[in-house]
Amino acid sequence: MSQTTNAILMVRPVNFRMNEQTAVNNYYQKVLDDILPETVNAKAQKEFDVYVDKLRGIGVHVIVVDDLKETDTPDSIFPNNWVSFHENGDVGLYPMFAENRRLERREDILETLENSGFVINNIVDYTSAEDDDVFLEGTGSVVLDRVNRKAYCALSPRADEDLFIEFCEDFEFTPVIFTAYQSVEGDRKAIYHTNVMMCVAETFAVVCLSSIDDKKERKNVIKHLKEDGKEIIDITEEQVNNFAGNMLQVQGKNGCYLIMSQAAYNSLSNYQIAVLEKHTRIMSSSLDTIEACGGGSARCMMAEVFLPKQ
Repeated sequence: MSQTTNAILMVRPVNFRMNEQTAVNNYYQKVLDDILPETVNAKAQKEFDVYVDKLRGIGVHVIVVDDLKETDTPDSIFPNNWVSFHENGDVGLYPMFAENRRLERREDILETLENSGFVINNIVDYTSAEDDDVFLEGTGSVVLDRVNRKAYCALSPRADEDLFIEFCEDFEFTPVIFTAYQSVEGDRKAIYHTNVMMCVAETFAVVCLSSIDDKKERKNVIKHLKEDGKEIIDITEEQVNNFAGNMLQVQGKNGCYLIMSQAAYNSLSNYQIAVLEKHTRIMSSSLDTIEACGGGSARCMMAEVFLPKQ
């Protein structure tokens, strides 16, 4: 059992723009009024391509699938929300809050992985929950500690508690439940995805503790991380706004790398970087357009493939 993988699935965008259907509860999205839609997509593609090249440059096995022109899927660049891949050959398919994001789920992507030598034994499909307006958006909503079999979930309109507990029973994880908040024009509103404010790596965790307003919930998260030997790197809400929580540790050719955007890296203090570098190498890439229009960052773009090989 490993916390990190060398294989990553990524989807190259063709219709990338700000998704009006997700903006209702993703407060990180911005409208770039002064840029034409095709320019936004071209910029996002360039950021995507540079990012993939950097990942491959450090020895990560990146499987790139192109988005389809005919489906209007502006957020297809974030595949980790609709699918997860597990070491026993299980695949999870997840119910999505935005109707146009449901079109991102593609059987041919699973076939591409099988053609690349990965084994899929079983599909665990939660998507019928959409009929009841119940959502759980994959490893956006759920941050997994695969070694210690714990799943962290910040409840939100996109992360239903009952469905999360069902997921934990099916995949044999212990649930750690809380609510994380951000300040939006003076109000405290639920952060839409757990992986925006939290990253669990092999020997450390990056987490915005101040976003967990309930003291008991905060103490419980700290207790679970500490008992599993994770050094906690606490980040501020301002750093969360720069996507410093949206990181992922992956396996490269010279050991593990923590992957983040350039904006996330730039927001970290020298002390935080020094603590992280005790544990892991760091790789960052500029994702400014993707972050502004998509309201997601480096981690959201990577669906980790833990499936067994043939």
